[in-house]
Amino acid sequence: MKYLKTKDNFLAIEDEKLYSYENSKVVIQQVPYEYTSSYLSGSDKGPAAMVKASQFVEMYDEELDQENYIKIGGICTVKPLDFKNKTNKKAVDYIEAETSKLLDAGKYIVSLGAEHTVTLGFVKAFLKKYPKLTVVQIDAHSDLRESYHNNKYSHASVMARVHELGVNLVQLGIRAQCIEEANLIKSSKNIKTFYAHQIRNNINWQADALKEISGPVYLTIDADGFDPSIVPAVGTAEPNGLLWNETIIFLKQLFAQNDVVGFDVVEVAPAKNNILSEYTMAKLIYKLIGYQSLKTPNKKSKK
Repeated sequence: MKYLKTKDNFLAIEDEKLYSYENSKVVIQQVPYEYTSSYLSGSDKGPAAMVKASQFVEMYDEELDQENYIKIGGICTVKPLDFKNKTNKKAVDYIEAETSKLLDAGKYIVSLGAEHTVTLGFVKAFLKKYPKLTVVQIDAHSDLRESYHNNKYSHASVMARVHELGVNLVQLGIRAQCIEEANLIKSSKNIKTFYAHQIRNNINWQADALKEISGPVYLTIDADGFDPSIVPAVGTAEPNGLLWNETIIFLKQLFAQNDVVGFDVVEVAPAKNNILSEYTMAKLIYKLIGYQSLKTPNKKSKK
């Protein structure tokens, strides 16, 4: 598997033993697929922008009192997927196949996506290994339209396709949807949605959400789930989003109480002369790797 070296990898890790594919526990998978963006485009630049921004994130985590990349057992950044001549189902099938290869190799996969459609490929791969998977979605939009612009593989329909797989779906921060999506949520036994307006009126929302989550968890984070004051460079920004600290509190508990088997961050659309969004998401990714490291012994600790 081809992997990126120091000047191009996540965090700019210098020790090859801690960024090589063979030695690393974590793999950063870059998935720059953008085909159905409906407002602002540019999310295909998001994965590379997050990797570049990560090179300015401090490797020492003051909260956890450790260097997460060492504790987890290394972080490898593989070459970005190539979507030439691949759209819709072909693109999703390609993502599923490539993700399955990494799972079969025993890697902990962190995927950096462009549009949210990519998550369908990830979930399909993880579902083969974890049949009782729960998907936790942080997002401004429920993404449950049957199709959008006559395309059932639209980013606005990705969670409708995930729902069809029969997984449990827990949504957090939703604040924009059509009536079709609202009706599906009301009628489905497999969807539990915590709307942004409900979160704002419930100081116990993190605990209430965690009660709905069980089994292996796949976490998907659409950057627009955060408030635009924190992450402004996204395809479709919505006000009244999640704030940093309340989200970190939830995610720390999610990783502590559940087996989070993988996660992705999608929909960062870099803005000119403003690195806030990709840097914030890179810092979030490293923080989550740190939370996972608390449950995953590194190679030295196995001996």
